Amino acid sequence: MSKTQPYFLWDYNLNEQEVKDNIKKGDKFTRNFLVARILESAKFGDVWKYLSLKDLLTIFPQLKLRKEVKEAWQKAFLAWGVAS
Repeated sequence: MSKTQPYFLWDYNLNEQEVKDNIKKGDKFTRNFLVARILESAKFGDVWKYLSLKDLLTIFPQLKLRKEVKEAWQKAFLAWGVAS
């Protein structure tokens, strides 16, 4: 894993491994913030470097996302035949 700062976290000093660690073991606030930032600012293909679909479905209801982003992910879940 790269020790570089992910492009979607331009305003925080975390590297890719720290992001992954905080998503897995961080407190709820930090985890929710990072996942929301990834969903709102990362390229679609990069989302899966940090999250599994199972993890995303578990945390998704707790996230505060921009309306258009939340709706886009909900449509994706429907298209994939999974519930959020």
